[in-house]
Amino acid sequence: MDLTDYYITFHDPLWIILLSTVLFFPVRKLIWVLYVRKKQKTQQSVSEEEKSILKKRATFTAILLCIVFSYIYVKQVFS
Repeated sequence: MDLTDYYITFHDPLWIILLSTVLFFPVRKLIWVLYVRKKQKTQQSVSEEEKSILKKRATFTAILLCIVFSYIYVKQVFS
């Protein structure tokens, strides 16, 4: 069994998943902090319920951004 064929086939998806995973946590935290600060400008305090809603929003946005950025990066670097 030759592993070279599998490596060539799964090279790009593997790197995209790896890079997306590594970028996800800092990007989500950054987006969440920006959402909370924006909300604090309009009102004095942000409740824990609102913070959890904003964190869910930041999670969704971070997933999309990380996957798109990782895909573009891998295509540019490895092609």
